[in-house]
Amino acid sequence: MARFKSITLEWSDDRVIFIDQRRLPVEEVYVECRTHEEVYSAIKDMVVRGAPAIGASAAFGYVLGAMEFDKKPEELAEHMEAVKNRLAESRPTAVNLFWALERMERLFAGLSSLNPEELIKALEREAIVISREDILTNRSIGKNGSAVVRDGDGILTHCNAGALATVDYGTALGVIRSAVEMGKRVRVYADETRPYLQGARLTSWELMKSCIDVTLICDNMAGWVMKKGYVNLVVVGADRIAANGDSANKIGTYSLAILAQNHGIPFYIAAPLSTVDLSCSDGEKIPIEERSHREITHIGESQIAPDGVKCYNPAFDVTPWNLITGIITEKGIARPPYDVSLAKMFESTH
Repeated sequence: MARFKSITLEWSDDRVIFIDQRRLPVEEVYVECRTHEEVYSAIKDMVVRGAPAIGASAAFGYVLGAMEFDKKPEELAEHMEAVKNRLAESRPTAVNLFWALERMERLFAGLSSLNPEELIKALEREAIVISREDILTNRSIGKNGSAVVRDGDGILTHCNAGALATVDYGTALGVIRSAVEMGKRVRVYADETRPYLQGARLTSWELMKSCIDVTLICDNMAGWVMKKGYVNLVVVGADRIAANGDSANKIGTYSLAILAQNHGIPFYIAAPLSTVDLSCSDGEKIPIEERSHREITHIGESQIAPDGVKCYNPAFDVTPWNLITGIITEKGIARPPYDVSLAKMFESTH
């Protein structure tokens, strides 16, 4: 069996191993998944998170689903359909999840006549290809995005769109990494990103590990640091981008876009084309996941709100296209009108 390893996940023979992002930055703990149901739980429970990382993880989950099959050959297609559907339920907003599963399903449909061992090897190779492609894609996003970063810029980012949200390197943080690798000096301001604190726990940890200047701020400080002149650029990731450019990202992104517009600060989305859903006409059509209310009422095991309080906890909001300066992809930077520029990028991939 083949092997693959990155900062976010590792494939080893008959299991996929994730760094448990819930435990960072205090502990570096790893979770082993040997079944597609365990991968489903790892994605749903945010052991692994970030749209590109979720896509690659689901691909390996699909392989594990094939390895689990021990019934009559004529029942295999039905089993794999159930595997795909189960994995697809894990995080409904992240379009990369469905993109990766559909890619694996297409391969399976074309190779279903192979014997089980050959089929599993083919599916395994495809999952590894998806993972390696993601790293190359992120590096291209970083290179393209570094063009909008000036030496000395202060860059605000939200949530975690770094190596931990992808297979490696990152999208929004890939732009920052690439700029630093080119010798540009940058200061990063990382929103804490309530309620799950991906900015505080993950982005600050990643950037400190990479010796990149980072300052952690509370979410409600963003407007003030903009007014003080500390921020020259906002770069965030995305979990789904509609055909017109409306972009779903971690809750709080929409507020940042409004603040950036008010202060005359460029606001960029950095994401692979696999995050663009051309079948979704606009942001109103993007499904928004609502997560457990406990994420609001508790921080870890500590309760911070009264018992029984009503909560509203959507994981994402949608930033309308007209607040977005550009969408940085592996094919370049799309500019408004996005229904034209994004469609052209897809045309160039064929």
